[in-house]
Amino acid sequence: MVDRNLIEKAKWFHGHICPFLVLGLRISEIAMKRLGVSRAGEAETIGEELLAIVEANNCMADGVQIATGCTLGNNSLIYIDVGKNALTLVRRGTWRGVRVYIDAEKLRSKYFSREALDLFDKVVRRREGSKEDKEKLHRLWEEIGLKMAEVPEEEFVIEEVEVEPIERAPIFESIRCVKCGELVMAPKAVKIGDTYLCPVCADRLLQAVIGRGIDSIRYPIRISRG
Repeated sequence: MVDRNLIEKAKWFHGHICPFLVLGLRISEIAMKRLGVSRAGEAETIGEELLAIVEANNCMADGVQIATGCTLGNNSLIYIDVGKNALTLVRRGTWRGVRVYIDAEKLRSKYFSREALDLFDKVVRRREGSKEDKEKLHRLWEEIGLKMAEVPEEEFVIEEVEVEPIERAPIFESIRCVKCGELVMAPKAVKIGDTYLCPVCADRLLQAVIGRGIDSIRYPIRISRG
């Protein structure tokens, strides 16, 4: 069962306690136990020896990062834009891992109150809630979140899996954009004649992780340079 101190660390990182944040901790705990590993430390994160593969960019992913030590920044968290509440934990080299899947529908029917679900629909999905609605949802959501720390393993789909090898993060040279003067990773630079532009100055569509997952967008930041 998930330790309360770990939940508090996840709360500090995520901003609040909610069901899928704690479920991210819980499935990480299960996967680490089944795989026979502990939280990634210095050796594992420098070498990217332990990988956490998540299939949705939601609250669960923050719980996974806190529990496993595999993060986006240390290149040990792999996000695959599938849209499923699942974590695969795998050791590099053997490429044998453990995948834990959450059936949200089943958990909601067992652990979530009707009041909490209705408030979530009103406050989060439809963006219509009052201040009082938001405060009440926060209380109910935290209560349910704490219950998720004790959800038994039988409630999850747990499978031993094989994972196709994933490259370690390569180190690229940087190239200076001739228009804005900023350095850009070489594979992202756009060659125009004999010079290079960054993708922003070249007005290219960019791949970004936004609420719906990975999508193509224009650079949304407006910079005024005098």
